[in-house]
Amino acid sequence: MEQSNSNRETTRVDDQLLAELAPTGVLRAAINMSNFLLVTGQTNTGAPDGVSPDMAQAVAAKLGVDCKLIPYPRPGDLADALAKDAWDIGNIAAEPERAKTIAFSPPYCEIQATYLVPPGSPIRILNEVDVPGNRIAVASRSAYDLWLTDNIQHAELVRAPSLDESYTMFMEQQLEALAGLRPKLVEEEKKLPGFTLLEGCFTVVQQSIGCKPKNLKAAAFLKEFVQTSLANGFVTSLIQKHGVEGRLSAASSGNIYVTGYTEGGLDGNTNAGGWDLFVEKYNSSGVKQ
Repeated sequence: MEQSNSNRETTRVDDQLLAELAPTGVLRAAINMSNFLLVTGQTNTGAPDGVSPDMAQAVAAKLGVDCKLIPYPRPGDLADALAKDAWDIGNIAAEPERAKTIAFSPPYCEIQATYLVPPGSPIRILNEVDVPGNRIAVASRSAYDLWLTDNIQHAELVRAPSLDESYTMFMEQQLEALAGLRPKLVEEEKKLPGFTLLEGCFTVVQQSIGCKPKNLKAAAFLKEFVQTSLANGFVTSLIQKHGVEGRLSAASSGNIYVTGYTEGGLDGNTNAGGWDLFVEKYNSSGVKQ
């Protein structure tokens, strides 16, 4: 596609940028293998294939260097590896806790996170989950686990090492809710008669490209790369290429979504009683939409 070609042109880069993004002579790109929408398969050589690996390859092409994809089974493992200087860029969901040690680009893709509840559950809406006595199964250190850790105040978070293991724990321990990415939970709901997928989302997981915070030129380069990739349709072309339309969405021009709960009024709106869920949208300049 023409849109893809425009992102693969080598740009003129200075020595400092190459020193920050390819200090070993190649771009070492960390890939989170647990996100089935961003990594959808393997190439003929056995390398990860999907939207996330293609974004990393495009960054390398822009720099005029080779790309070495480094797979990690879980996002927490990927985030931890930066302290060991194991990668130059990391394709991972942007999240405030991770932003303490990783400089993130604007998001290039977005995925909703919500809950699945069992048959007979009294839970019908999102803000009925966070009440005393409810237990929520969640994949440890996933982006939505980090959000839940910061925002859940009454329910108990029951963590498992992976998404599949959180599902097993949810079923075997008969927990009150399973947290996860909407596309995956849609698949599970189809296989589980009587289970209910709650409408809406408690957060939007935003996939970004991260680098070391001290690498200022690298961070500025990645910001411009993602913004250009969204504007020229490159991200959309990758979503189509890998067959994840309708499940994975291109980020909206660098918009940021803020979600949470409130016991009081918000922006002139009256609280409906108890806890209310809210979602606010800001553009790339920080202006509320």
